[in-house]
Amino acid sequence: MDKKASLAALAALGQETRLDIFRLLVKAGADGVPAGEVAARLGAVQNTVSAHLKTLAQAGLVRSERDGRIVRYLADMTGFRDLLAYLMEDCCEGAPELCRPVIDAVTCRC
Repeated sequence: MDKKASLAALAALGQETRLDIFRLLVKAGADGVPAGEVAARLGAVQNTVSAHLKTLAQAGLVRSERDGRIVRYLADMTGFRDLLAYLMEDCCEGAPELCRPVIDAVTCRC
């Protein structure tokens, strides 16, 4: 990930509803969430959520899969990983033990 892509991802996450959507999709995992259900779970207007999903997709943080007539959205964990890697690329000036708490905090315990 380069600086421009990381800025797009951070800008996408820098809006309250988009951050809520992204966290919802991360929590849903590999099953994802149908677009209409995203709106319902967040108590938001569906066309507004669609615009937010588009922004997150353009930033490389979510992806969609068609399941018949249903469009299911999932967190793009590769994009998310790339963002975290970019942010931590030069971490701790060669002292990886200083980064360990961050890595432990973002490691899935499921």
